[in-house]
Amino acid sequence: MRANDTSRLAFQSIRRYPLRTSMLLLAIAIGVAAVVLLTAVGEGARRYVTGEFAALGTHLLVVLPGKAETAGGAAGMLIGATARDLTLDDAAAILRSSRVTKIAPVVVGTGNASWRQRQREITVLGTTFEMLDVQHWRMQLGQFLPQIDMDVSSPVCVMGNGVRHEFFDGANPIGEWLRIGDTRCRVIGVLAQAGVTGPFDTDELVILPVASAQALFNAAGVFRILAEAVSRESMPAAQRDIIEIITARHQGEEDITVVTQDAVLSTFDTIFGMITTALGGIAAVSLLVAGILIMNVMLVAVSQRTQEIGLLKALGAKQTEILLLFVTEAVYLSVFGAVLGLTLGNAGTFAMRTLFPAIDFRAPTWAMAAAVFIAVISGLLFGILPANRAARLDPVQALAGR
Repeated sequence: MRANDTSRLAFQSIRRYPLRTSMLLLAIAIGVAAVVLLTAVGEGARRYVTGEFAALGTHLLVVLPGKAETAGGAAGMLIGATARDLTLDDAAAILRSSRVTKIAPVVVGTGNASWRQRQREITVLGTTFEMLDVQHWRMQLGQFLPQIDMDVSSPVCVMGNGVRHEFFDGANPIGEWLRIGDTRCRVIGVLAQAGVTGPFDTDELVILPVASAQALFNAAGVFRILAEAVSRESMPAAQRDIIEIITARHQGEEDITVVTQDAVLSTFDTIFGMITTALGGIAAVSLLVAGILIMNVMLVAVSQRTQEIGLLKALGAKQTEILLLFVTEAVYLSVFGAVLGLTLGNAGTFAMRTLFPAIDFRAPTWAMAAAVFIAVISGLLFGILPANRAARLDPVQALAGR
């Protein structure tokens, strides 16, 4: 039996039993589409998160109090020891480095805000005027914090768009006085709506000068310091400068951690990459289920086609040719099902991008290739058993329908 004869007979069998063929194609297509859709969700989440962090700039450094170091005891045990708080003087000292252009100390807390009869719990962020450029925020109304010394308090504040709508119903709040705890501040600006940018939900913030926030929360130190390097290439040198400057100020003790924006991006990229792979692996299980379905249906097909197999053997078809015929049919079904699954999966990702335009849902190429590969391999492996059974049939008994 020639190769084109084997292919033709396999196609004829596929067309002859439309219900069986449709069931197998649907099972494989669902498995492949599941891989495409789930990996598209994982990859879309990865792109969204890394994109949000990248929007903050590619040369941002975050200075945290405390040094993560390996101590004795269990291997790999990480202990963060905070020798002392970071202060506003530490923040000012970082500017001694020629590789740092801007710094923004950060104090974070929660407080009860009220205006007239309205009140709610809000997140309060204390910082300086440089924060607007460091975080790449935009103003919707008014202006950002005044350009004053870090240790000077001022009874002014900037609010997020969500806070504005809750207190003022969209009206212009500029010049109004907002009470936070025991402190009153005059609203001088409203941030443009941006949602979550980096670690902050800008729509739900009230921003005070850092010294005012320290007085409000009775905090001597700062939560962290954001520093912007001159360029991405200068980040390693800027990181070394910051560590040297703060270590010298802290009596030679290196008790801070400096995290680069690239390190944060790399961490998120790794985490979401693992999630995407796990989702693809979970979805790939459905392809194995589809392979088992192929095996069971093909076994039934062997019993239905015993006379056909007997006729082929009577005409001189060898055992290997019968085996190849059934394996070819299983592979064709797997390939057609995989193509249908890719079509359905990509149509689904297009629909998700349309419904959620902020997230770029696209399945990675490796996931689509792996889904097709697993589908074909499943069809091949699970098609061998029924093919082998068909090849071993006795031609006389097969012609008799036994």
